[in-house]
Amino acid sequence: MSPGHAYGPVRRAAVLGRPVGHSLSPLLHRAAYTALGLTGWSYDALDVGAEELPVLLAGLGPEWRGFSVTMPCKRAAVEVADEVDALPRLLRAANTLVRTEAGGWRAENTDVLGVGTALQGGGVEQVEHAAVLGAGGTAAAAAVALASLGARQVDVVVREPARAADLLRVLEALDVTAEVQRLDSTTRVAAPVVVSTVPVDGQAAVADLDWRPRQTVLDVLYAGWPTLLAQRVDLAGGHAISGIEVLFWQATAQVELMTGHPAPIAAMRAALGA
Repeated sequence: MSPGHAYGPVRRAAVLGRPVGHSLSPLLHRAAYTALGLTGWSYDALDVGAEELPVLLAGLGPEWRGFSVTMPCKRAAVEVADEVDALPRLLRAANTLVRTEAGGWRAENTDVLGVGTALQGGGVEQVEHAAVLGAGGTAAAAAVALASLGARQVDVVVREPARAADLLRVLEALDVTAEVQRLDSTTRVAAPVVVSTVPVDGQAAVADLDWRPRQTVLDVLYAGWPTLLAQRVDLAGGHAISGIEVLFWQATAQVELMTGHPAPIAAMRAALGA
């Protein structure tokens, strides 16, 4: 018998970034391992900065099978990977590292699937005109998800237009028309479908926009739900979707990539409600 757990070899995975103490990824992945009977698998949280990632990966043994990657390590994950999938190459950001058969690391991005599935679960099957609030790495993933649902125009609402360059590059590569709007000079978002990637400290500014009935807004935040933005959208007669859906669906894809088994959807969903 190979060394490891009595029911199989030891396999390890973790979420890495800084900070990671608040992450719900361990809860979701551990629930998946239990449901799948992967008794030799464990999932931890590692506090790691972007500059520390190459050294960390170089010192790991073969028992390490994958990582969920959060900020500030998403760009570094692409740079350090031996193989890079098409999505993280486009986004220049990866939220997943998976051990390859050759012993290296492959960069993947399941954020796009997470955003897209969250929108579909909220009733958005197709969209032509959408908007993204914010311009970071999650905003770029949201743009790809919106394009996959048919968006041909995406309005980009940001505090500093100069910071939208990378998001605009992604939209141009997707042949999607983009219009940049300054948040401080915008009173309303015209698009019927909106994805907000604005962090907690920017919630008040986006919540104060003139939200309309039947507008669908996905707020990628999930702590303290409903967020101030979600409350304002609901009060206006719109529909707010929690970022917990993004977290959930991107995690199901990560479980499949890391373990090779279909994600146990019901067990992972139950873990969130526990």
